Amino acid sequence: MSQDPRHVPHRLHSALQMATGLLDLPLTGPQLEALALELTGPVRALIAEAVDQADGDSPVRYAIAPASGSVEDYEVSEYAGCTTRVALDADMDSPAGTAAFKCRRQPDCKDVAIHDAHTATVTVEPGSMDSWRWWLVQFGIDPTTVTADGAVSVATGTHSGATVRLRGIGIQVLASATRLQSYIAPAAR
Repeated sequence: MSQDPRHVPHRLHSALQMATGLLDLPLTGPQLEALALELTGPVRALIAEAVDQADGDSPVRYAIAPASGSVEDYEVSEYAGCTTRVALDADMDSPAGTAAFKCRRQPDCKDVAIHDAHTATVTVEPGSMDSWRWWLVQFGIDPTTVTADGAVSVATGTHSGATVRLRGIGIQVLASATRLQSYIAPAAR
């Protein structure tokens, strides 16, 4: 291709904007930008394959490398500060994929791992106990079932038919601060 490859995200954004306008899809500007950025890599691979086949050269070979220290192979991506790891045999349209897609857009979410079609692990670092309770409600987790594994709180729940292991970082510190604040607040009156 004779054009600069750095223009692919911009041209993709323009094409998506035109398509959503023609189809009257309810996507906002930031959603279109995020979609264009997510699709840039796969579109570049498709363009490279098409150009390669047109030139008669050997096809482009590409693969996803396993995560370091991992037994299983995962495709790793990052979105808004949340690392998403998807097992190669898992489908993003599966129940676990649906749950993960919803979670990774939340500001407290730090890591999402989709192990298979029905199992995911979500790691969050909430800024308050109210945020932690919100996560518990999202996965139908009874607060009394939460256990501590070192500095991480762990519980298992469900979402959209998937089993979700919720990991909360810093929950004990938040709980201690909340208890301390309840003792201080009445004395300040």
